[in-house]
Amino acid sequence: MSATTRRGFLGLAGAAGVAAFTAGCGGAAAAASKTTKLRYQGSAGSVTLPELAADLGYLGPVTLQWVGNTISGPQDIQSAATGQTDFGGAFNGAVAKLHSAGAPITAVISYYGVDKDAYNGYYTLADSPIASATDLFGKKVGMNTLGAHYEAVLDIYLNRNGVTGDAVKRVEPLVVPPVNTEQTLRARQIDVGTLGGVLRDKALATGGIKALFTDYDLLGAFSAGTYVFRNDFVAKNPDTVRAFTTGVAKAIEWARTTPRDQVVDRFTKIVKARGRNEDTSTLQYFKSFGVAGAGGVIAEKEFATWISWLEQQGQIPAGKVTASAVYTNKFNPFANGGS
Repeated sequence: MSATTRRGFLGLAGAAGVAAFTAGCGGAAAAASKTTKLRYQGSAGSVTLPELAADLGYLGPVTLQWVGNTISGPQDIQSAATGQTDFGGAFNGAVAKLHSAGAPITAVISYYGVDKDAYNGYYTLADSPIASATDLFGKKVGMNTLGAHYEAVLDIYLNRNGVTGDAVKRVEPLVVPPVNTEQTLRARQIDVGTLGGVLRDKALATGGIKALFTDYDLLGAFSAGTYVFRNDFVAKNPDTVRAFTTGVAKAIEWARTTPRDQVVDRFTKIVKARGRNEDTSTLQYFKSFGVAGAGGVIAEKEFATWISWLEQQGQIPAGKVTASAVYTNKFNPFANGGS
């Protein structure tokens, strides 16, 4: 992966999305019969919003079936598109790109975003001479996956600071698992590491690193990722999708309005109860899911921004994808001022 250029990888990702979906059509069709059980991928040592909603009793008749963990949004939504899981979540740019590749998926609710507490930083060691966009030439930037949130924000940072066109290729993004990013940065195997959430706060508490920039500084508050379902699943199971969306929306507001220590305590109990021998130490650093809209309601600009970026990068043809075709708020009770 480290030898793969970002543009080459992004091009391959689009082709892979079509191939993967075509290969998985049988599985998707088979999984489209009516059900109230949702297969999904989780995240080691953390609690996803659907898991929180289930624990709070907000999903009604819907139950969750964990099938494994993922560290990549694009992989998670491809699993949903091919029928290996029933829903998946990813950065909105990745959702739009998979949609453009022919995968019949629809985003139904935002699940993570950026605010003053939930932001993603691009960190260097405290003694690093890197202080500007041009200082990144020839440098390695570690991130969880290519073609998603971190790479898009990196490109925007470079562009806004005068690094455009072929000059962007002088900066090398590398895939580094999130749990290894801090260690990899401190070992000087990368020059910049992307850190967010509890992993960021834990690294900052240890000290010895500094932020080059953050996505919050660059773009302000916004919801950045959504959960998606296959269109055939939605058509067969509208009540299940509505119960899921409603439950996740309520969980978003519960986490937003409940004292942080109580949220952390709930997360800790959930992780321990599932018995997967997971480290719960990072949960104490949780502050916010960063979702901008009430109940995770999706704003059109939260897709339009990244669709424009993908078009500018030549990753999707101009005009092929419109934001309104990728998402819907019709299952979310908060969409029309509800609660």
